[in-house]
Amino acid sequence: MPGETPEARPGFRGSLLLLLVVVFINIAGFSLILPLLPFYGQALDASPFAVTTLFAAYSLGNIFGEIFWGRLSDKVGRRRILIVAIACAALSYVAFAYASVLWLALLIRVISGFFSGTLGVCQSYIADITPPQDRAKSFGYFGAAFNLGFALGPAIGGLLARPELGLVGFRLPILVAAGLAGAAALWSFLVLKETRVGGTAQVQKWGDALKFVSTHSLVMRLFILAFIAVGAFASMEAVFGLWTEHNFGWSTSEVGLTFIGLGAAGMFVQIFLIGPLVRRFGEARVIVGGLTVLFFSMVLQPVLRDPIAAVALMTCLMVGHSLTFPNLGGLVSRSAGSDVQGSVNGLLMANNALSRIVTPPFFGFVFTAAGPDYPYFVCAGLIAVAVFVALQVVRIRTAEEAEKAEATT
Repeated sequence: MPGETPEARPGFRGSLLLLLVVVFINIAGFSLILPLLPFYGQALDASPFAVTTLFAAYSLGNIFGEIFWGRLSDKVGRRRILIVAIACAALSYVAFAYASVLWLALLIRVISGFFSGTLGVCQSYIADITPPQDRAKSFGYFGAAFNLGFALGPAIGGLLARPELGLVGFRLPILVAAGLAGAAALWSFLVLKETRVGGTAQVQKWGDALKFVSTHSLVMRLFILAFIAVGAFASMEAVFGLWTEHNFGWSTSEVGLTFIGLGAAGMFVQIFLIGPLVRRFGEARVIVGGLTVLFFSMVLQPVLRDPIAAVALMTCLMVGHSLTFPNLGGLVSRSAGSDVQGSVNGLLMANNALSRIVTPPFFGFVFTAAGPDYPYFVCAGLIAVAVFVALQVVRIRTAEEAEKAEATT
């Protein structure tokens, strides 16, 4: 099939480790400023709506960045893109640290999101150096590095910020974020090797990746599954704090401790379980299993309505997501040829970013309009649809593998 190579690049384990360090540093720098944004917005005299736009502005820029950098990496190489884009992201953090008016802060957040839209490039780098049968496992490591950066970044930001000083009190953590991004760019320059040999491939037209996705029956279904699964997980994360406050009177402390446990569970699954499960069942069946875990985690939350069960079910939600997402990325990568690897992975990450923008507000509306329990039921319904689509993925993959086995005999 397109995009499959029989063996790993020489030294791929060392290269993979180096790339995971880049992912961790980059995500830690980005997530470091997330818990500061509401207070930063208040220091700018921003309304609650304006504060939420600071979050959305980054994701908006991220959509365009993932598409642009992923496509360009197919021509000039992954390493160059990582160096340039992450370095520019570091500069955007410096600019954000000194922004003194809301409109400028919003503009810088869009620019920062654009230059930080390199997750698709990172996944393409992994695809370049990893054998097809090991890509889901490698993408699991990618997810673990992402989760670790996302867990440690906010803690660092919270410790360094001094909101009582106004805007000046936010400069140190934001500049630390800039330093982490700069370190990621420097690390890429010093240790990463180029995986696009020659780096002179004909760049694809803007619509080629979209045409590939829309006309490839398997990949199109994988994109649909990614949109639903990523949006569902992000929405349930957003609703969880509101739901537990309504039902148990929880504060940020209880919710924060729960999310630390979620990160640990996700890392365990991505490091230790993805590889063995994929070897035993294949990516498509593991996706079905992960979505099934997501379904029951959601539908049982309002049914059981118990604090201990709430923590356990949110942990299961993370387990289901951690089983699903790396395998979606692995199958997309295996289906895309090397000439469109960056473009298709960038489009996948843009697809996911769009889902994170659109779905949480929708479920926030459901929470307000229909009641606190309904987001869980509605989201479980979406996951049920996703399971049906995933079963089609199993059927297509089974047919592809049978055809491949027949061709080699």
